[in-house]
Amino acid sequence: MNDEELGRCRCNGGELLPGRVCGDALSFYRRVLREGTACLDAAPPCLRALGLVADDPGAPGATTAVPPEAAAIAALRPIEEAIADQQRTYRSVQAMLSVFTRTYDDARKHEQPTLTVLTGAQVISNALEAAVDGCREELLTAQPGGGRPAHLLGEALAREVRMLARGVRQRTLYQHTVRSHAPTLAYIEQVTAAGAEVHTLVEVFERMIICDREVAFIPTSEERSDSALQIRHPALLRFLAALFDNAWARSVPVGTGDVPARSPLITSDVQRAILRAVVSGETDDSIARRMGMSRRSVAKHISRVSQQLGSGSRAQLGYLLATSGLLWRGEPARLAPPGRRF
Repeated sequence: MNDEELGRCRCNGGELLPGRVCGDALSFYRRVLREGTACLDAAPPCLRALGLVADDPGAPGATTAVPPEAAAIAALRPIEEAIADQQRTYRSVQAMLSVFTRTYDDARKHEQPTLTVLTGAQVISNALEAAVDGCREELLTAQPGGGRPAHLLGEALAREVRMLARGVRQRTLYQHTVRSHAPTLAYIEQVTAAGAEVHTLVEVFERMIICDREVAFIPTSEERSDSALQIRHPALLRFLAALFDNAWARSVPVGTGDVPARSPLITSDVQRAILRAVVSGETDDSIARRMGMSRRSVAKHISRVSQQLGSGSRAQLGYLLATSGLLWRGEPARLAPPGRRF
């Protein structure tokens, strides 16, 4: 077989098998069947590779046709044997791995799970209390959604005062809107007096509690219902702690007279975030949830800005804000008097 013939065949398990039927193979095979013999050298390579022609024992240099059923035995048997051998190897490797799988699973049974879903308000509260009471060095908390209910603040205060008394450092992030929420401000005053640090941002990424960067708690859904995920996986804990540290670096401290609730910085942050959400097409409900404000407060704020800009519709307000460049300046947002354009 020459190089051209070899190029028309492919090798499989040491045997040459055709990639496709040669162009004149069928006509040659018909001629051999009709005439009984033909020149062996003229036989197409795919016929010889498949065993469909054989040497004519009565005529040297001549070839005869072989029935496809007979040729199939010789051509397919090596392939079937190779497949069977691979299947035996597959089952053998699978059996060996199953032994190690059982050993692995047995060993992991004694390890503490890295992710655990906690369901029910009391279960979550108990887990948080145990984690905070076990804190040795640091507690990080992020609390979005504006002011918190008084009963939750009372539970948190009792836990955290005990912890702070042991010398644990506590850092807490809230949204700017809590600066006008009396119960939360009262809690902040007490917890900072005990040694905690409290900062605010215009937006906080999500509710989160991290103890000693060894265990964290986050909600399992956007609604923050009575279900939480307890995390002990080191990589996830590093990620969450880095997220917190990044937000903390951009936050504003809350202290005794440091930054008043209505300071230009706080007001500008809140205003700019609401107006950017308007430009993005968010609804009042969506903005209120994200900013930790009431829907009514958001609507009043947007209405006031619309009047100052002379906007007659939500779409026009979004256009005016987007084209003015007001929301992307470094200084606090300052609105023009009614009727003026930027």
